Amino acid sequence: MCIAKGALADRRGFLRAAGAAAAGLAFAPAPAQVQVGPPSTMRNLVPAGQLEAAAAQQYAQLLAQARAKGALAPDDHPQLRRLRAIAQRLVPHTLPWNERARQWRWEVNLIGSKQINAFCMPGGKIAFFTGILDQLRLSDDEAAMVMGHEMAHALREHARSRIAKTQATGIGLSLGAQLLGLGDLGRLAADLGTQLLSLKFSREDETEADLVGLELAARGAYDPRASVTLWQKMAQVAGGNGLEFLSTHPSGPSRIRDLEANIPKVEALYEQARRAG
Repeated sequence: MCIAKGALADRRGFLRAAGAAAAGLAFAPAPAQVQVGPPSTMRNLVPAGQLEAAAAQQYAQLLAQARAKGALAPDDHPQLRRLRAIAQRLVPHTLPWNERARQWRWEVNLIGSKQINAFCMPGGKIAFFTGILDQLRLSDDEAAMVMGHEMAHALREHARSRIAKTQATGIGLSLGAQLLGLGDLGRLAADLGTQLLSLKFSREDETEADLVGLELAARGAYDPRASVTLWQKMAQVAGGNGLEFLSTHPSGPSRIRDLEANIPKVEALYEQARRAG
């Protein structure tokens, strides 16, 4: 589906609100309840700031293409307002997972497409496609699970680690030289941006994103049980067309079992957040 053309979206209000919420978190959060290991040390081979700049450039190009096709949702689109409201409840809980998130300019946009897809690039650049909301009929709780999962990939710097591992191969040597400031940085940014849209994460990455996303959503007062209904819906449509999301986020019974095992760990966080309104 396409969304009618509108004026250039002004996202500064959302960015200010989300950034202030994250930086100004006044209370000491409870320790993490889910168990994940330390981030991969491979990520250190790729400068974080440079990767985030490349991601921002690629994200801007994607939005420009969507806008040109009349597929970029305007600020007053109901579904976009809904997504940004969810993000504002999740962003304040990101800092314990990655201190760099304090510097990120979080952004959420909606693109009109039948694809069942969503992503969060390094640096907090989030995009949803209308297909994942409409075809799966996502509740707010389920949409929060998708968003939390995608935010977790960025917070755990999975893309940075995956690109670093690619560089470790012979074909990545020239790219590694460029990352050290020895090559064409403009071309590097384009290359990295292209990779970011086609990365396939490991099973370990996916498990981490599931668990960290589950906790982020619970702390934002979204029902953790929605993580199970979300992936049940994914499994039901896995045999259909347009499942770009499942090409990089495979579904399966083991995934649901892992989530079910971790829901009790975050239920108290959810209840506390829900009572606090």
